[in-house]
Amino acid sequence: MNFDYDVIVIGGGAAGLTAAGVSASLGAKTAMIEEKKLGGDCTWYGCIPSKTLLKSAKVAQTVREADRYGITTTGLSIDFEAVMKRVHSVQKSVYKEADAPEIYEKMGITVIEGQGSFADEHTITITGEGGDTKTLQAKNIVIATGSRPLLPPIEGLDTAPYLTNETIFTLKQQPKKLLVIGAGPIGTEMGQAFARLGSDVTVFDFGERILSKDHPELTSTLQDILAREGVCFKLNTAVKKVEKKDGSIVLTVEDRKTGDSFTVEGDALLVASGRQANIETLNLEAAGIETHKRGITVNESCQTSRHHIYACGDVAGGLQFTHMAEHMAKVAASKMLTHLPMRIDDKHVPWCTYTEPEMAHVGETEDALKSRNAGYELYRFPYSKIDRAITESETEGWIRVYAAGFDGKIFGADILGSHAGDLISEFALAMRNGVTLRQMSDTIHPYPSYALGNRRAADQWYVRKQSGALVGLLQFFFGYQGKMPDTSDPDRIV
Repeated sequence: MNFDYDVIVIGGGAAGLTAAGVSASLGAKTAMIEEKKLGGDCTWYGCIPSKTLLKSAKVAQTVREADRYGITTTGLSIDFEAVMKRVHSVQKSVYKEADAPEIYEKMGITVIEGQGSFADEHTITITGEGGDTKTLQAKNIVIATGSRPLLPPIEGLDTAPYLTNETIFTLKQQPKKLLVIGAGPIGTEMGQAFARLGSDVTVFDFGERILSKDHPELTSTLQDILAREGVCFKLNTAVKKVEKKDGSIVLTVEDRKTGDSFTVEGDALLVASGRQANIETLNLEAAGIETHKRGITVNESCQTSRHHIYACGDVAGGLQFTHMAEHMAKVAASKMLTHLPMRIDDKHVPWCTYTEPEMAHVGETEDALKSRNAGYELYRFPYSKIDRAITESETEGWIRVYAAGFDGKIFGADILGSHAGDLISEFALAMRNGVTLRQMSDTIHPYPSYALGNRRAADQWYVRKQSGALVGLLQFFFGYQGKMPDTSDPDRIV
């Protein structure tokens, strides 16, 4: 069979851009199909606009609390329209510098605008905006169509005005009262951002705590911090009905513990209750591609049930992070074109929720370690003892590390605190490369830095290894006169 391309990539988000770039760099004749704009969810609806908005909100909060730093301000005035203009400006800048079609065309990639679907396992039909179609054939195909907001089955939601992460950054006016369904990463980040900008925010969630995948002790602390800033959480609740009344949005909510119902009124509603894979328009049946309830079924190399067709990113139904999408795309393209035994690394995937303070994780959770009787030990260090955090008045938070007591092998880590998303990367690097707490403790970290908190957490492994016998040997051979540490309390911080 004569193919038009070696590789066709369907989707131009984080996974698609990476897969196309790697394919072209390996010498493959590559085409990339995108229905909307290149850049995908991250540039237009996710990471870039949300973190830009969070920065504006952080500045507002810093001004509001300026007296903590000995600075007197005359007042705080927020121009919401200007804030949103900045968000859009940053989006356009990122698009121009990293996502624009000409960047990829210079790499030899053919960028095609339209919706791609399978005609058979090697043939893609592309439907343009005007309805015109054309077909292309490829030896290999990568599906990277991403995901979209999942809308819960709530009465009246389909007829009421609501926002998702795809529309909230198009707001022209700031909501006075913002209602949020979902206390996951999007709900908590946007809840804090809008509260800091001056909105009255209420967040509802079916579960008993925010950020259900993160450590419960740390999420409880974060919830208290957000509540102090004005974010009201209604947890263990079920939103039963959405209505529009006299220009307002009214939610009927049920308390899952008592069964009692109550209503809450606002002028804007953000639905942040999860995401679902974009597979409906792909006509996967024509190619014989198997799916599961969360997306396309793939193996450890991102191959689908057809060995020459790969799927990566959110569409595969795994961890829905931009960095994971890029990792999967690298694995997929490399495996596809070099046939080397490339595999997804799903054991060392860090994530971070960019509230302030940030919440980050990598590796196994403490609950998972307990359930498999891993024999781990907890090593922790508070932000209140990190000198850089003290100088910046950012002392709320903890570094928690789960590791083997014998050799300090790291199983996982949770961090709540300033720069947690940056700090967690050191643990991800350590775990992937077999670096132990002992080796981390022996590594010089710059003072004063937040990263020194990682080393101080690793130091706790050394502290527990100290014993009376060791100190006695030091005293005998070197005349060591230091005080013997108290090793009776496993939770002590030194």
